[in-house]
Formats: sequence, structure tokens, C-alpha cells
Amino acid sequence: MGTRGRPRHPDVLTPAEWRVVHLVRHGLSNREIAQRRGVSVDAVKFHVANALLKLGLDRRAELRTWRGVPADSALRRQPRGQGAQAMELGEIGQIARPVSDIQKAVDFYGDVLGLPHLYTFGDLAFFDCGGTRLFLSATDEPAEPSILYFRVDDIQTAYDELRARGVEFEQAPHLIHKHDNGVEEWMAFFPDPDGHLLAIMAQVGP
Repeated sequence: MGTRGRPRHPDVLTPAEWRVVHLVRHGLSNREIAQRRGVSVDAVKFHVANALLKLGLDRRAELRTWRGVPADSALRRQPRGQGAQAMELGEIGQIARPVSDIQKAVDFYGDVLGLPHLYTFGDLAFFDCGGTRLFLSATDEPAEPSILYFRVDDIQTAYDELRARGVEFEQAPHLIHKHDNGVEEWMAFFPDPDGHLLAIMAQVGP
């Protein structure tokens, strides 16, 4: 007779655990993750606890610097940069701006200003500004300085080289969003000397 229960998942984490871990690495609290995912806080805590156990980590904060990548991620199939080739930051790919009401902001930037609307994901919306992406996020918190996002070809190599130069990242590169066409958005954030956030970002195709 075969064994009962759900078959063992081929990856180190289940898809649900990965979704939670990505958001933990992005800096969201358990409550914020629950709201974003439409699940209970207890469900988020359950997935976090399972991930820590499977990965041999002691604290939730350790997930933020864990370098894991899902087994089916396009990032795993991307060739790593060659050591002889210097890492360079590309053009500014995205600028973030907080808004109080995402729908009003979408109507204003899209209908009034006429910026091409790329997509909306929950309380996040993205527009194209001549090749630079405008990222709007709904928040009740006081406005912070805009985040500058630099494009890089290989986010793992850029992360390693910038750390070697003394950059202190807030978390490891992590998946932000996977588009319907399979393209993945990966980012990692770090402060400048004044504590204002910067980020490296990469789009990885399927």
C-alpha cells in the first residue's frame, strides 16, 4: 500500500511557504502579509514556523538574509556573471511614491496625466515614465523619500559585489512579483549614508 497524505514537495519550501518568505524578506510584518495574501495571521505564523524548521533557522529575522531561490524560478537558470567582468549599476529602473488612495492615484496618473498603466497588484500600481517605472503604493504612514531602483543584469552577482564593497543590505535578493508571462521581478534594498533606501532590481525571463 502507498503512503497516505500529501506527497513530499520537490522544493525546500512549499509554494505557500515561499509566498510568505518572499514577503518576510521584503520587510512585511505577519499582519501585513496576512492582509496582502487574504489569510489569517495564524496561517502566516504557521508558514513562517515551518520555513524556519525546514531551513534550520532560529529566528524570523534570519529569513531576510537567507539566499534561497525557488527550484522553479527563472533566476536559478540565469547564468551568473563572470568574475572578470565588472559589475555596473544600470539606469534607474523605478521610482517609488507613496499615495493615500491607490484607485484615485491610478485615475490621476493614468487618466489625467496620461501615463501608460503597466499593471496593478493589490495596493500597488505601476506606470511607465519614458522607460522609468513609477511605483505607487498605498500607505497611511508619513511620506518617505523616494526609493531609487537601479537595474542590474545579474542581481546575485551585484548583491555579492556590493556587499564586498561595504554595502549593508536589509535583506537578500527576493522575488517581488511573477508576471503572467513568467517574467520575475527580483529586488534587494540597502540604505545610503543618510538612511534613505536604494535598491537593485532585475527582471528575469522564463
